[in-house]
Amino acid sequence: MAKQFPSIDDRLRDFIARQHIFFTASATADSRVNVSPRETLCLRVLSPNTAIYLDRTGSGNETSAHMKADGRLTIMFCAVAGPPMILRLYGHGRTIHRSSPEYHALLRDHYAGEEPLGARQIVHLDIDLVQTSCGFGVPLFAYEGERQSLDQWTAAKGPEGIEEYRREKNAFSMDGLPTGMFDG
Repeated sequence: MAKQFPSIDDRLRDFIARQHIFFTASATADSRVNVSPRETLCLRVLSPNTAIYLDRTGSGNETSAHMKADGRLTIMFCAVAGPPMILRLYGHGRTIHRSSPEYHALLRDHYAGEEPLGARQIVHLDIDLVQTSCGFGVPLFAYEGERQSLDQWTAAKGPEGIEEYRREKNAFSMDGLPTGMFDG
């Protein structure tokens, strides 16, 4: 039932545009596997083999640590409404830090210059394989909307509080791998 493609075609791009959530999966040979849910409002497909997402401050920064050490990253979408399908984007990722000119150019060009509260970095994925599978076992859910919790938490912390939190919680992975968040 699985089908593989060298890149994202128009049909798959339309599928991505209809989703409200995606998951990232990353690991190194010696670390725990990390799987994180993300909102698709932050995702952009730049080309058939390139995707980015604007990553916001969270309780950890495992994905960045894994990409710094290993580079492998998978993004997965699964239809929870409409026709069933699972879509995985396999490739190598890297973190683009907030202080870099590349970050600001991507923010300007793909996010209308708008940086949401708690924006931490942009994750860039070079896609080398696209795979679909049936998704027949994925239950149906109704989308109710985006949660406001992260915006409220970030606003309450303020810029200094967010910076302090990142230094405490986002500089290293749970396995002690550096995330590179504060490199140069």
